[in-house]
Order: sequence, then structure tokens, then C-alpha cells
Amino acid sequence: MYLNRNNRHSLNSPSILSELGSTGQRTRKSAGSGCPGEKVSDYSSSSRRAGVSEDRKEQPEWLVRELLKQNKRRHSVTLGDKAQIMRQHHDQSIDPIQSLEIDEKISLDNLHKLKLAFEEFETGCLRTIDAKNFGRIVKTCLGFPQTSNAQIQGLFKKIDYSGQGRISWGEFCTHMLQEYKEKEETARRSKQVAFTLPATMKTLCHSIPTINIHSTHDGTIITVREDGAVCYWSPELKPQKTKHMFNEGPANRKSKWASDFTLMTEYNKLMIGTGDREIQLYELSTLEPYCQINTLDTVPLTLDYGCPGLDKCCILYGDTEGCVNIILVSSVGDTFRLWNKLPKIENMPNITIDNAVLSPSVTFVRWKIHQDWVTQVKYLPSFQAVISSSNEEASSVVMGCVLPLTDAEQQLSEIREACYESKTKKDQLSWTPQLRASYDQTVFTICKGVKTFDLCQKHSLLVTGGMDRLIRMWNPHFSGKPTGILKGHSAPVMYLCISSEDSQIFSVSIDCTVKIWDIQYQCCLFTADPKATGIHGDISACLYSPAMKSLYTAADCMAVLSLKIRPQLHSRLNVSHNEPVMCCGYSEEFRQVVSCTEGSVVKVWDFDTGRQVFEFGGTHDLSAITCVTFDPKGRRLITGGRDGCLKIWNFNNGQCLKTLKKDSECHEVCDCIFLKVHRNSYVMSVGRDRKIDIYSDIPEDPHHIQRPQPSWQDDQKNGHKEDILCVTHCPPSLVATSSYNGEIIVWNVISGRIQTRFVSPLPAERQNVEGLDTSVPSMIFLKNSKLQQFSSATALLSSGAMGCVNIWKVLNGGKFVRSFKASKFQQKITKLAKTDKDTLYAADRIGYIYIYDMETFDLDAERKPPRAKKFWRAHTSRVTGLQIVDSDLVVLTSSMDFTVRLWSAHGEFIGAFGQSESWSVHISSSWMHPAVPYEVLIDPLSMPDHEILRVRTRLPDAINPDKTEADVKEFKSETHPTLTLPPTSISDGDIEED
Repeated sequence: MYLNRNNRHSLNSPSILSELGSTGQRTRKSAGSGCPGEKVSDYSSSSRRAGVSEDRKEQPEWLVRELLKQNKRRHSVTLGDKAQIMRQHHDQSIDPIQSLEIDEKISLDNLHKLKLAFEEFETGCLRTIDAKNFGRIVKTCLGFPQTSNAQIQGLFKKIDYSGQGRISWGEFCTHMLQEYKEKEETARRSKQVAFTLPATMKTLCHSIPTINIHSTHDGTIITVREDGAVCYWSPELKPQKTKHMFNEGPANRKSKWASDFTLMTEYNKLMIGTGDREIQLYELSTLEPYCQINTLDTVPLTLDYGCPGLDKCCILYGDTEGCVNIILVSSVGDTFRLWNKLPKIENMPNITIDNAVLSPSVTFVRWKIHQDWVTQVKYLPSFQAVISSSNEEASSVVMGCVLPLTDAEQQLSEIREACYESKTKKDQLSWTPQLRASYDQTVFTICKGVKTFDLCQKHSLLVTGGMDRLIRMWNPHFSGKPTGILKGHSAPVMYLCISSEDSQIFSVSIDCTVKIWDIQYQCCLFTADPKATGIHGDISACLYSPAMKSLYTAADCMAVLSLKIRPQLHSRLNVSHNEPVMCCGYSEEFRQVVSCTEGSVVKVWDFDTGRQVFEFGGTHDLSAITCVTFDPKGRRLITGGRDGCLKIWNFNNGQCLKTLKKDSECHEVCDCIFLKVHRNSYVMSVGRDRKIDIYSDIPEDPHHIQRPQPSWQDDQKNGHKEDILCVTHCPPSLVATSSYNGEIIVWNVISGRIQTRFVSPLPAERQNVEGLDTSVPSMIFLKNSKLQQFSSATALLSSGAMGCVNIWKVLNGGKFVRSFKASKFQQKITKLAKTDKDTLYAADRIGYIYIYDMETFDLDAERKPPRAKKFWRAHTSRVTGLQIVDSDLVVLTSSMDFTVRLWSAHGEFIGAFGQSESWSVHISSSWMHPAVPYEVLIDPLSMPDHEILRVRTRLPDAINPDKTEADVKEFKSETHPTLTLPPTSISDGDIEED
């Protein structure tokens, strides 16, 4: 929200109503009544934009060339690049604050003034306020004199979704709260992630726990079991190598168990801590024994390794006495080679810790930190510190210095020299644990202690988890209070990892539940329970690999959960959604486009610019949205879903106003319409339950859940026998429904009786073909004044088999007139639409759109079928939405290829909703035309379609001027009754043969 602090009116000003009275005369002429003023504003702004465009055309060519060098060109060379430069300069000249909507500029102070104004109306016995007074209040209270009447009336209509003409303070607040809530949800959804479920698992043929998991730079996964078995896995968990480290040596040697392990990748070493108080080093590539440090004072429960500098390393481990033990080694290569030459014990070169610390290159420090076992320890090279945790509340997490720090500079210098220079250290063999000074460490006190933690320098973030099931977020430098608490786990948290690149936290609890959290919004993005993942048993080790985007777990089996990676679209592709678009619609009231997806996300777009205005949905309780329609006023959105429910929305703030559903089992809704019968309004839906459901539309009804009216008797007894795919309305009283088996029923909505019934015919050449798709996914009614000479002026057009469109007479018993092939490539027509002048648009399954002029067409079966005036490829996948906006002469389309696009009535590409460049519907120079969508351009089915490419002709025929293109097509249709898709390429042999 933009907070405008420069308020021109104080709260101590006289009555706001008196101010309104004084300003009423000044604003009466400009306020208008809403809609007329809005249209005038739109036309005037369009005129200004057109004027700017004309002026910019006079720029010198050298300036245009220089600007083109600084801007990335589109995928095809078009005349639109110059217009693009003009638009960019025009956009840059707009004040970003002035371009904000009213509700984005309201501050808390302004909101308080509005509340006082509404309260004064209430004291005047007026509980609500009309549009005229609302406009005056906004201009007076908010101090936005430059705000247009169209903007104010637009906000009023968003709040007054039912069209009552009045709003209350409560409705205003509800709109504002819901809008900002959905905007936060949109930001959260943009970060949405998910694992591919179920997990990929590899069954283990033993019951020995895995103590830890690590990965190498090349993605190899390494696990070590308690019995010392080291296993190498591919990132997909394919076993590569296994070796039992403790089985070598004398047969009578007592058994060992491993406590933890880590990798020293800089020195190609694998380090294992054992229950015999040893730290063993192995060659990482061959797993051959290298050396070991034994006779440690305690068992190393948890290990870590760090590299504080060139040719230096830090080996640290936590033990059972709550101590953090640090072994600092300088001249690592020489020191390790020296240890490798020592006498062997049980086939491994051995050195005791007492002898190791006598070396001038080794320093040993033992800090007494906790009063309980150390659960985890880490070396932090960026902080030059060590952090450890335990189950003790008083010192759950402690982050402190590596070496003792004192105020005496001389003592500090001696300690550093003792660590990294050649001085004898016989006097340093003190095994008594040291206590850090309070200013040398930061202590975090956490209820029930900490089992796991992680720290990220990029976000300056420490996260902790433990027995109380909470994940706490801390500033690592301040231990007073956590900066955030993440709640959601129902069992103790045993693993945490911060992914700094993605700003996410991965957590695993002991009940095998995995969660992904967002750091910025401190919310859970994804939860995978054991039933979904398939992971079972006691989890003993986890690892999240940022490089592989995968989480590895070891329980009864090895498992990997991989993040779903969104397909990386080409940089030239403009998508409107991140998933298939199922439907779209246009609201003339707000001049907005609404598109809905398979993931139940609803996006609202500005029709005039193509920019996104709002977004909502995508929550877990919503299923895929399959159809959409608007109420007659265009202020409410009705959506149908796969869960069998319909929802009515205020789509300007994402508020679900009502849910329409049956008491019985719900099946997928395939289509829905809004219709008026006499003075009553209804929502009608059809779908997989093979019945027609009718719901009364009563906006003032307080019940959120609404049930359908009793079904028609004819529908119950003689209705469809297959899934109903489509419903269309012919005012005032006819409704047609179509089903999967090709049956069409025309109903009288007043009586609920069947008017007539049709069965879609099959093409003559396909009468006996099995498995032919006879479904009817789209229908429209066609009324033409020139049809009055026939017995009926109403015709029904429906999609048929093999890309055909069937034409029916509806009244007087009904009759099949004829069919014509609407799809050039015999693909199913998925959507039909028409203009006010009865121009037919048909879209097929592979993304083509065809235009047919039906104005001169009558129902005489002897006439020739209509021919396509024009066709073009709009999408690379099935067209799911097709709507004609007659007032602007444009075509709106949506598709399964993730896009929603706008075209001129003749197929010129205006743009894709969501693209970076905005357009103006009425300024053709702002369109993408003559460019085409990049994916359409490169798709094989978009190859140029010409007779010379598809028909083999003899040379005399090719050069015969008397043979027209129509003759060639007629000849082709006679000799090749089966149409095929255009070829993707032409060989040299074909050219020579022709």
C-alpha cells in the first residue's frame, strides 16, 4: 500500500458533510453519474495516446537506430519495434504514483477520515452511501484532486458487486481487507514449490541405521551406517559402491560402531567418528585407510569440518559431556602425510591425540559449553566461530569463538603463535575443559532444547528446531527473542536446512513429515505427509542438496524427494499462467479479462493494456476451474470446478460470495451459464452427473451454501445418458445441452420440457469407423433476420466429428440442415463464437481459428457450404476459450499452452496477456502485429500452407493461367477426400520430381 503522508486535511477540520456541501457545486459537473464519465475519460485518454504516437513518429532516424541498439529485439523483424520505443518512452514519462489505483494510495490517516465521513452519514439516518456522495467523500477525505471520476466510480462498482447502487462502511472495509489479503496470497503463491510425490525409494536389505548423509561436488550421495558400511549412490539413488570399513583387520577384533561422519573434500578425505573414541580418515575416492587419531577423551557424537584458511583445517566434534572439541591443523598436507607414515594399528596408521597436539602445526581446544550431550556442531568460516546445540534449555544453542580471547594483546599473540607457528606446546597438554567468557559467546535459551539447527550468512538467519515442534528464526547476533516462529509440525523437528538461493527452509520431523517454508513471508509453502511421500520407519539421517534440488532421507529405506522444477520456457515466450488455462471471459463493465487455470488460479487482466490487475485462488480447497461466466452486470464471476461446485466471486477482491453445490455426490462441472427468465435470475450448470442443475440467484440471500432447485421431470426421465459437455442459451426461453455421445437436447426453460432432440450425424466416409469422437464440446444459437423467410428464424450450430460444424433448425420439430468442414485439418472444433453481425469464429484442437461469414447464409441445404474468409494459428495447443468483443472488434482466446491472447477481428496479433510490453487496443502501432507468437512461429504445424507444397501437379497445370486457386482446391477435394496436416518439410527429391 502506498502511504500518502502529505494529507491536506486534518482531523480537526469542520464537518466533512459541510465540506461536501461546499464542494458539491464545484464537483457536480465533473463527477457525473459514473459510466458516462468513464467512457469520456477512456476516449480522451486514447486521443492523447494517439497524439503522442503521431508526434513521436517525427523522431530522426539516427535516434531510432541508437535506441534500437539499447533495446532487445523481438524474435522477428517487424514494424512494431519503432512503436515499441515510443511506448517505452511514453510509459517512462508517466508518474508511477499517479498511475496507482485509488485503493493502492489510501493511507491509515485517510482511512480514518473516510470512517468519520461514513459515520456522519449514519448519524443522518443513512446507513449506506450512493455513488455520487462516495465520489465527493473520496476527493475530500483522501486529498486526491487529480483522481478521475472514472477511477472513483470504478472503485465504487468493485465494492457494489450486486449492483444495489449503495455501499456501507462495512462493505468498504471488507473489500479493502480482502483485496490486500489476496495480494499477499498472490505473492506467496508466486513462490510456491512442491515435491514430486511419492518419493523415489530404494529398499535396504538391513535394519542398521544410517548415521548421516553427505554429497560430493559431482552429486554423488554418500551414506555411512552404524556398522561402518560406506555406500555411494547416484543422485537418483542407484547404488554405485559399498564397503565395510570396520570388517578389515584381525578376525578376532572387537566390533566397532560409527557415531558420525563428514567429508574433507579439499583433501579428498572421508572422516568417521567411532564409539572407540577415534577419528578415522579414509581416501574419499578409494576408501582406503589413511590414518586415525585415537584415545580421545570422549566419544565424538557429532562431527564437522571447516577450512579457515589456505592449507589449514578445523576438525571439531561434540561429545557426551557437553564439550565442543576443536582440532586446528596448519600445513595440513605435510601433517597428514606425516601421520600416514606412522605405525599401523589394525591396518591403519595411528596417532594418539596426546602425540598429535605435540606437533607445532596442531592446536587442541576443548570448550565446556553444555550440560547435556551435544546434538549438533558446526564450524562457521564466515563468522570465524563455532556453534553447537543440545537438549538443555539453559544453553540450547551457543555460538562462540574458536580460540580463547583475552584483553591482553600479548597473551592473544602467544595463543596465535602457539596455534600456527613452530613453538613447543608441552605446557598445553591440559585436558581440563575451558569456559568461555560471556562476551566471547552468544547463548540461546530455548524451551526443551534443540535437536537441529542451520545458519545462513546471506539472510543473517539462524533456525532451530527440537522437541517442542516449533521452528524458531533468530538473528544470530541477538539471542533475546526469535524474529519468527514457524508452527505446523506435529512431532519433534529432527532436521533443518536453509536454502539461501531460494530463500526457503526445509524441515523434517520424526513422524516423516516434510515441510518447505518461505523465509520472507514466514509461511509454509508445501507439506508432504508420510502417506503422500511413502516414507516410513524411523528417520535417522537427512540431507537437502541445493545443487540437485532434492531431499534425501534414510529410514527403513533410502528415499529422495525431488522438487518439481517448472519448465524453463524460452526467453522469447510470453505466458499468462504457469499452468494450462482452462477458460477465460470478458467483463464489459470493468473492461477486464478473467482467466482460470487447472490449478484453480484466477487472474484478472486489464483489457486495454494486457497488464495483470489482480490474482486470487490457488488454495488447496479449490479444484481445477473448468468453466466461467459473468452475471448480466459483469460484476460477479461464476466458476465451475472439477469438485462439482460452482462459486460466485467478487473477482475484484477475490471474495467468494456463495458456493453452489448439491447435497449428493458432486461430479465435475463442464459448463455453466447465467440466464434470466422473466424477472428472475438463475445459474445453470451441466457436467459429469448428466443432469441440469439450476440455482436461483439472490444476492441478498445470507446463506453462503446454496442448493439447486428440484430437477425437471423431463431431465430425470428423458435427459442425457452421457456426460453433458456444453450448455447455451437462446433468449428468451430456449436452452440447448450437448453430451459426450453427440446427443443435443433443446429445452424450454419455462416449462422444463424437451423441445427437440438431435443426434449428431457422422461423415459419409466414416459411418462404420469405430472409436470416432462424436462429442459436442461447443454450441451457439444463430439468429438472422434473413432467415425469416423460412419456418424458423433460429438455427443451432454445434461442433461435430472430424472438424465439422453441424447446422440445425430448432423450432417446429427441429431438423438437421447440413454440416460443413470448419477445420482445415479435420481437428475437433472446441469453441464456437459469433459477432453481433453473425460472423462465425471457430477454434480447433490444434490452435487454429477460422472465420466464416454467416450473414448471407440461409438454411437452404442445396446452397454451397460457407467458406472460411480467413484462418490463422493462434495457439499451439487446444483452444479452451474464445470470445468476441464486438465493441472493440477484437477476439479473446485462451489455450492449454498457458497463454491468453488478444487478436484483431481479422487475426492480427495484438499481444499475450502478461507480456512485458503493454498495448493499446485502439492504437494498432502498439500491437505485436505483424509479429506472431514465437512458439506458433516455430511449431511444425505452422509451416506455410500452400497448394504447391501439398499437391503434386503437372507442369502444364502449374503454368495454366486459366486454372484458378478455387479450381485447384476443388480438384484436391475430389481426388483427396481425406485432409491431412501440412508437411513439416520438403525434400530436394520432391522439388526435382515436381
